[in-house]
Amino acid sequence: MTEMPPLVAAQRRTGRRRTASAFLGRLLLVASSCVLAAEAIGSAVIPLGGPLRIVLLPMVWVLLIGGALGLAEGRMPRALRIDPPMQRLAAAALQPALLIFIAKSSLLVGEALPEIVHAGWSLLFQEFGHFLGTAALGLPVALMLGIKREAIGATFSVGREPSLAIIGERYGMASPEGRGVLAEYVTSTLLGTAFISLLAGFVASLGVFDPLALAMGSGLGSGSMMAAAAGAIASQQPADLARQVIAFAAAANLVTTTLGTYFTLYVSLPFTVRAYRMLEPRLGRRRPAAATQVAEAEATAREAAVEDEPVDFGWPRLFAIWTAVAAMGLIGNYFAFGEQADPRAFAGLAIVVGATAGGHALHSLSRGAVPAVATVSLVGMALAVPGMPGAAETMALTGRIHFIALGTPVMALAGLSLAKDLPAFRRLGWRIVLVSLLANAGTFLGATLIAQILQRPAG
Repeated sequence: MTEMPPLVAAQRRTGRRRTASAFLGRLLLVASSCVLAAEAIGSAVIPLGGPLRIVLLPMVWVLLIGGALGLAEGRMPRALRIDPPMQRLAAAALQPALLIFIAKSSLLVGEALPEIVHAGWSLLFQEFGHFLGTAALGLPVALMLGIKREAIGATFSVGREPSLAIIGERYGMASPEGRGVLAEYVTSTLLGTAFISLLAGFVASLGVFDPLALAMGSGLGSGSMMAAAAGAIASQQPADLARQVIAFAAAANLVTTTLGTYFTLYVSLPFTVRAYRMLEPRLGRRRPAAATQVAEAEATAREAAVEDEPVDFGWPRLFAIWTAVAAMGLIGNYFAFGEQADPRAFAGLAIVVGATAGGHALHSLSRGAVPAVATVSLVGMALAVPGMPGAAETMALTGRIHFIALGTPVMALAGLSLAKDLPAFRRLGWRIVLVSLLANAGTFLGATLIAQILQRPAG
């Protein structure tokens, strides 16, 4: 093969970068339009009798709007067309976009650090609930529905990227366990955020659990799911308590992100395997069709999981994503909270973007050894810890940007990426979808229960 001249190769690389930048710019403009539409719709409360209710935040609307644009891409004008390549770009952009959200929430963590320290063991041990609750609720149902070893992969954890890696290394992705975790991955990607938002809002309306215990249960290890759950809980609390809910949810999410892999590998997976061996002879049914449906989805689901792997955008595009997400937050600030844009709000956004960039720089210096979520969280917390120089001024400025307002742009990108996973989702079958949703419910409820039991009384 004839080697391409260096000048021609450089020109082609430049052309690809310009095309990618144009695609990213169009994606962010469409995401902004989705955020504007969702915030204009506003929040909706569905009463269920008495105090029970379901809260539908703009985060849910923007997921639905983004997903609808992806499904209708063949019938949309070019400016709004979200075809499969754009859907994959949205999935890739979701990862750096989440860092803005993490930076904002970590500032609240830093401000509330004394209260978080006071929570003591409840914050740490709720982690057992996250990873044991999945199997406790999902595994028995999976076995009663006739699902076999796929149930291990589908219920040992919320199926995100670390879970895929653990099952892939232990069993291989072509194994029944691999098919199960892929099914959980696709289901969580498509339905997990909306489902956990509705569940968290409903459970909060029961008045059974302390809001801070619910907040700790929201730290699922997925930034988008944490945002949806914490937002639904915080929206039902007074302003001061709502800030604590966000802080505790972010702190729990950081614990799950940093320690979760070890809990999953050494606690949750062995527990699920043993529980399967004990329960399968008693609850298992001969129903090969359920396992067959999961097997048929294997190739498509694997492709979906690979497509969601993070992409190296480079610093200019990262700044574009961070700035766009921060700017979209002003839309929610205005519609949902009546905040007018002023220089203090822009200064607050600059601090959030700066904390994100500083944390990402530390992640790069570690050569990826320390997750970006952890480094961004540490930088944000350090800026806001009481007693640190400038902490009060930092919180006064960043406090003008509401947490929930920054969550909606993140969900917009998640919604715009959904349509690419629908082929895999259609093949999964209702049984494995039900089991995956029960696993998501179990991780939230299990962690909330443990946090409620161990939480120290105030004072």
